[in-house]
Amino acid sequence: MKPRMNYYQAAPETLKALVAVDTQIKASGLEQSLIELVKTRASQINGCAYCIAVHTDDARKRGETEQRLYLLNAWRESPLYTDRERAALAWTEAVTLISETHAPDDVYEQVRAHFSEEETVNLTMLIGTINAWNRIAISFRAVHPVKVKASVA
Repeated sequence: MKPRMNYYQAAPETLKALVAVDTQIKASGLEQSLIELVKTRASQINGCAYCIAVHTDDARKRGETEQRLYLLNAWRESPLYTDRERAALAWTEAVTLISETHAPDDVYEQVRAHFSEEETVNLTMLIGTINAWNRIAISFRAVHPVKVKASVA
């Protein structure tokens, strides 16, 4: 796959605005591990290889386990996620697939059982932001970093 353009160079001020939202969300008090799980899950749903690669790498750097990353796509069937994470992941799926789900009341109630109003807004902004990044990366064919396996001599 060949990138279509360097969107950071093409519209740096516009991209700075999206980066600023990301920065605000990171400072909002939401757990960094939760932020990376949400970013990764939304990116899986959207099929954004670039963002999946970046956010799983970021999650690992913050101490996330390989097992939880491998099972993220099947989080409902795994006991590895907390109730708070489950609520956030369900909300992530509902908001990412908004045209299909219309953010159902039961999922919203689950989120509100684990997140304050402010946290719910911040979580929803996080989901919206990663969805924007996914759409940018996919549209312009961003290519994720490729790690070359060291050869054994």
